[in-house]
Amino acid sequence: MPKSRKLQSVPDTLIIERMRFENPWWASGEIEDDFSPKKPRPYFELFQPLVETLSVRRAVVLMGPRRVGKTVMMHHSISRLIENGQSPRKICYINIENPIYNNIGLERLFELSRKGVGDLESEGWFVFFDEIQYLKDWEVHLKVLVDSYPRAKFIASGSAAAALRMKSLESGAGRFTEFLLPPLTFHEFISLKGKERIIVESQIEWNGDLKRFYSTTDISELNRHFVDYVNFGGYPEVIFSEEIRSNPSRFIRRDIIDKVLLRDLPSLYGIQNVQELNSFFTTLAYQTAQEVSLEALSNASGVDKNQIRKYLEYLEAAFLIRTVHRVDNSGRRFKRASLFKVYLTNPSLRSALFSPLASTDDLFGSVVETAVIAQWMHRDWFTPVYARWNRGEVDMVGLGAKNHKPVWALEVKWSNRYFNDPSKLSALLWFCTKNDLDSAMVTTIDGDGIVDYRGVKLYFVPSAMYAYVVGANTLNSKREKN
Repeated sequence: MPKSRKLQSVPDTLIIERMRFENPWWASGEIEDDFSPKKPRPYFELFQPLVETLSVRRAVVLMGPRRVGKTVMMHHSISRLIENGQSPRKICYINIENPIYNNIGLERLFELSRKGVGDLESEGWFVFFDEIQYLKDWEVHLKVLVDSYPRAKFIASGSAAAALRMKSLESGAGRFTEFLLPPLTFHEFISLKGKERIIVESQIEWNGDLKRFYSTTDISELNRHFVDYVNFGGYPEVIFSEEIRSNPSRFIRRDIIDKVLLRDLPSLYGIQNVQELNSFFTTLAYQTAQEVSLEALSNASGVDKNQIRKYLEYLEAAFLIRTVHRVDNSGRRFKRASLFKVYLTNPSLRSALFSPLASTDDLFGSVVETAVIAQWMHRDWFTPVYARWNRGEVDMVGLGAKNHKPVWALEVKWSNRYFNDPSKLSALLWFCTKNDLDSAMVTTIDGDGIVDYRGVKLYFVPSAMYAYVVGANTLNSKREKN
C-alpha cells in the first residue's frame, strides 16, 4: 500500500499575495473606490482618535453586530491615516474570516505583512484585524502583540459583542480599549441620508434644567423617514445600495440573521440544534416589545426553559436582542423576576423575518416602541427598565444612580389620542404621583406640546423626533466624555 502524502500548508507566497490584494494602497497609496465614496457614520469621529492615539499601549477592539459598518469604518480609518501622512505601506488590513488565514497566529500574520512590503521594521505600523473572533484564543494573540510591539498599533473587530467583551476583560485588562458600534441610530440615518435640513437644535426645560433637544421643520417628512428606518434602516448598506434597497429583507435575512444563527453562534458556542434556535428567534422577533416569561416562550416555541435561558444569552451576545427587566410601581426590582420584555436591537430585523409594516398597521406601535428603546441601548452607562404592576405599566423608567428610585418616566405611543385626551394616561399619571415625579414624556405620531394635567407636566413629542433626540444626545454625551 502506498504511503499517504503529508498535506502541505498554504505557502507564505500565497498568503502574502492575498494580503497585497486586500491592501491595494501598498502599491497605489490610496484607499479603494468601494469605500472612499461612503459617508462615515458619525460614530467614526469617536473611533478614529482611539486608533491614532499612540501614547497608550492598547489595542482597539471594535465590537458590534454584523453589517453595522465595522469593516467600512476600518477602511475609513485607513483612509484618514493616509490623508494625515501615515505611510500606506505601513498600514495592513487582514480579514481573519478568510479561510487562507485559518489557524495562523496574529504575530505570524504581522510578520508576513511586513515581508509583503519588504520592510521588517515593526515601528509605525497600523494593523487592522477584521472578524477576529474566528481565530481561537484571539485575545491571547492580541495581548502578545501589544506587549511585543509597543511602537505599532493594533485594531481588531468582531461581530459577537458580548463574547468578545468577556474575553477582552479576561485577558486584555489594561491592554485593550473597547469600542461598541451599534446598529444605525435614527439620528445617523437622517445624517447619512443628508436630511439634517429638517432638524433644528433647541432646548427643553426638564426637571428644572435646560436640556439639549431638537425639533423639526417638517414632521410629515420626518415621519416618512422614520417609517423607512423602522422597516429597513438599521444598516448603512441599505442607504447606500440601490440593489439592497430594492430587496432589503433578503439582504438582512441572508447576510445578517442567517449568518449569525447558522454560523456565528454555532461556531462560537457549539450550538447543535440551529433549526430550533432559528425558530426561537423568529418567535422572539414577533413578540418584540411584549412582556414574556420563560414559561410562555417555552409554550410558544416548544423549547425547554433551561435551553431558552441559554438561547437568550446567545442572542444577546450576538447583539440581536436585548432583555429589559421589570420593576414594581416604586421602581424596586423583583427578587424572582419571572416576567421581562425582549426587544430586537434593530426593528428592521422584524421586517426581514415577516414583512414591512405600514404606519397604520395595528402592530406598528410595537416596532415604534422597539425603535425608541433601541436608541437607548447605545448608552453603555444606562440600563433600561420598565414598570408593571396590577394597575398598569410604564414603558420606560429612569432610576436614580444612588437611591434607585424613579427619576423620570416615558410612555411610547404611536397615536395622538393621549395628546388630545391626557386622562387616558391613567397608569402613567398614577405612577408619577406615587413617585413624586412632576413631569413625564409621552410620544405621539405628530402631536407636540406641553400639557399640565393633575399636577403632572406631560411633554408630548412625536416618536420620530424623540428617537432622533435620544440618538443625537447619546452621541453628544460620548463626545463630551471623550
